[in-house]
Amino acid sequence: MEAVKTPSKIKLFTMFQLGLYQMGLGMMSVLTLGVLNRIMIKELAIPATLAASAIAVHQFMAPARLWFGQLSDAKPIAGYHRTGYVWIASGLFAIAAFLAVQVMWQLGASLQSVGWAAPTQMWLVVLGLVFALYGLTLSAGSTPFAALLVDVSEEDNRSRLVGVVWSMLMVGIVLGAILSSRLLPTEGSIPLEQLRPAVDRLFMIVPGIVCGLCILATLGVEKKYSHFATRSQDNDREDQITLGRAVRVLTASPQTGLFFSFLLLMTISLFMQDAVMESYGGQVFKMSVSETTRLNAFWGTGTLVGISSAGFAIVPRLGKTRTAKLGCVLVAACMTLLIFAGFMANPKLLQSGLFLFGLASGVTTTGALSLMLDLTAVETAGTFIGAWGLAQALARALATVMGGGALDLGKAIFPNLTLAYALVFGLQAIGMLIAVTLLNRVDVKAFHLKTKAAISTILQGELD
Repeated sequence: MEAVKTPSKIKLFTMFQLGLYQMGLGMMSVLTLGVLNRIMIKELAIPATLAASAIAVHQFMAPARLWFGQLSDAKPIAGYHRTGYVWIASGLFAIAAFLAVQVMWQLGASLQSVGWAAPTQMWLVVLGLVFALYGLTLSAGSTPFAALLVDVSEEDNRSRLVGVVWSMLMVGIVLGAILSSRLLPTEGSIPLEQLRPAVDRLFMIVPGIVCGLCILATLGVEKKYSHFATRSQDNDREDQITLGRAVRVLTASPQTGLFFSFLLLMTISLFMQDAVMESYGGQVFKMSVSETTRLNAFWGTGTLVGISSAGFAIVPRLGKTRTAKLGCVLVAACMTLLIFAGFMANPKLLQSGLFLFGLASGVTTTGALSLMLDLTAVETAGTFIGAWGLAQALARALATVMGGGALDLGKAIFPNLTLAYALVFGLQAIGMLIAVTLLNRVDVKAFHLKTKAAISTILQGELD
């Protein structure tokens, strides 16, 4: 049997290189959840629930993450388990994003001409299908990429890698917000025929940049740094674990279900405002499209500071679990500040509140992500990352729909717009506090004992 060459230890420069992928995803999130959501709700007058639901379809494709994770474990492309999936998916999701914009314009035009008649409903369905395609392509790339992070890291440098890579995600959100605000009109209200060319140009330039970043981020990394082969308990191990057997590994420890539930609730509570924040700025604070897009920069900058401070100062002192709990409580407090800013109708206070919310989000994210990688069996990294990705993406989808739905419910209950938005932020605060109680029951040591035993049993059974 040919000896497997021990890969090189990953360096800081390569960590930043890998971070370019997350930076690209951050830029894309501004386009979908920031620009498109705002235009559909305010400029096209589509109900928030429908607009948020259409966008959320891409996150409801989350179950595919488990399959793509297992597939990248089992079926390499051109000899590589992760890189090929990332490259192919990056080109496809750039195309899908541009298609979504074109369908959105058709939906808006149909709504203006015939109302909610059959043609408009058809375009809404088509928009949902395009976002479904967008979600599948994101899953096909982001899950193998996250598994690559496990492959190229070790216990002593994994938390550092998480800090660098997810900091780059926030950099991407800030850059995406700044770039979008520069390419979009700054006037408070302009005709759609003037807005459309600017939005179309934005959705050609940014996805093209992101596609290039995804390729550059993974170029040569897997070949030089991946431990995938050396961590296999048998050379044919990855081909022996099918999706069904992978699910058996996932369900071996009750800790997996507990952490899955925590991730689900925490992520829902963290991102419900994504569906309404830009319209909050537009309707309550009278901001332009450009100004509401820049709100992402305040949140992103705060999150960047939060991730950095948590990774280097808070986690080493408090530990991963306590850091995540602290972040959840701080997020709940920040939701109260955002509600207060609305009653004051003070844009500066909103911007400050979003910065602090980002700071709290960064602390929460660092603690949760560090726990996530601890609760990942390296022998089947793609499968576990797929499961955690499923929890997060499903939660993002539910958060988007629930945010839009809570806003519409608030508008129906309260005559005051600020109170309607306060309902969304209040539900987020409550959800965060409940997430803390779930996290109290998670035990990393118990997870590893159960899962290691399950993997050994399944692999031995296959070898026999």
